[in-house]
Amino acid sequence: MACDKGLVERIRESLRSVPGVDERRMFGGVCFTLHGNMVCGVVKDDLMVRVGPAAHAAALARPHAREMDFTGKPMRGYVFVGIAGLAEDDDLRAWIDAGRAFVGRMPPKQASRPAKSKGK
Repeated sequence: MACDKGLVERIRESLRSVPGVDERRMFGGVCFTLHGNMVCGVVKDDLMVRVGPAAHAAALARPHAREMDFTGKPMRGYVFVGIAGLAEDDDLRAWIDAGRAFVGRMPPKQASRPAKSKGK
């Protein structure tokens, strides 16, 4: 599944100087994490943002935002933002900042341990 590479590059540029940010392939697109916790990503042509449960309703009230229903079931605390809502860099930055604000209050994720060998 392809995603909007231009949008990925815009996010990458916005987060370039933020310590603890990582980028990985996920959900058929690209996700950006902060200390292991997902902040935002790109799925097809949409921005996916983790705003948290408390900010969910306010995020949905913003133009071009809708519930994230990646699995067919809405995921509270996550929204999709259509490309029309990201035309200006300030709009994109505001969404990224909303994701960083929520994720920045979370503890860093511990690196997963390699699976133990089931050898004899």
